[in-house]
Amino acid sequence: MPNKIIVTGGAGYIGSHTCVELSKIGVEPVIIDNFSNSETYIVDRIRELSQTEIHLVQGDCTDSEFLKSVFGSYSDVAGIIHFAAFKAVGESSAFPLKYYQNNIDSTIAVLKAMESSNIPNLVFSSSCTVYGQPEVLPVTESSPIQPAESPYGRTKQICEDMLKDYRRAGNAVNIVSLRYFNPIGAHPSGLIGELPLGVPNNLVPFITQTAIGKRKQLTVFGKDYNTPDGTCIRDYIHVVDLARAHVAAIEFLSNLQEKGSYHLFNLGTGEGSSVQEVIDTFEKVSGVKLPYTYGERRPGDVEKVYADVSKAETELNWKCEYSLADSLRDAWNWEKLINEQKA
Repeated sequence: MPNKIIVTGGAGYIGSHTCVELSKIGVEPVIIDNFSNSETYIVDRIRELSQTEIHLVQGDCTDSEFLKSVFGSYSDVAGIIHFAAFKAVGESSAFPLKYYQNNIDSTIAVLKAMESSNIPNLVFSSSCTVYGQPEVLPVTESSPIQPAESPYGRTKQICEDMLKDYRRAGNAVNIVSLRYFNPIGAHPSGLIGELPLGVPNNLVPFITQTAIGKRKQLTVFGKDYNTPDGTCIRDYIHVVDLARAHVAAIEFLSNLQEKGSYHLFNLGTGEGSSVQEVIDTFEKVSGVKLPYTYGERRPGDVEKVYADVSKAETELNWKCEYSLADSLRDAWNWEKLINEQKA
């Protein structure tokens, strides 16, 4: 493996964990981040956990000229892992143009910069939201793409289509799109984890913030879905398992003999858990009784979705190791450490 990987959005939630895992195989991550949804001190934490040098360049990943300059300034780059995108389903419904501009423009800018520097491999951060509300579960990579339930999901659909068109146009770049389900948890060390700005849009950080006392009460959006307990079902994957899949994807691309290929993988546990099950499991692992209530359904939410991950297990030689309880335990430990540091 060449010894550098450029990680856009590398100081973010999934990006930070991926940089740590890359370092374990001797790779030096080059983080590009504008810290619009992360904190600068996280880079110090990444360095503390890593076994190789960590490079940092601060800037906006929608700026293609900036990216061309950065990509061209590093030699021996094996590929790009592109995380830099806004990712909150609910927020995307309220601010669709923000999501279309950032998520699509950053992907175009990355491709242009890769061309200028002849970087051969790209791992794209996609999402299970591209499936919309699936007709058959579990979802496989060949499941029909339904209309997206949110602007966020639509941006991922558009970017995937763009990447396939780019490859079909004869560009000699190998691409992996990773459709992941619901990342949760934190690094077992407690040094890095999810850092939502303002009110969390995702379930688990809202749970932990409610448990620690930052939020008065958790609202469960919908109790009338066609599920065993009436709440939405998702496939929750530990962020470290997810990070390791990105490393596996880079290794997969680096071993390819062909040029100009496109590959698609689901990343999840293969099991669905309801919002109610997540709450109940959190209460068991934390010993904290959560104050929560049931509210109306939230725009953009899919009723139930979980993954068939057999393709990733076979072709990437990757498999989840952490359970739902592990994920919630690590998320709770991370929340408590954040609270102690601010006290």
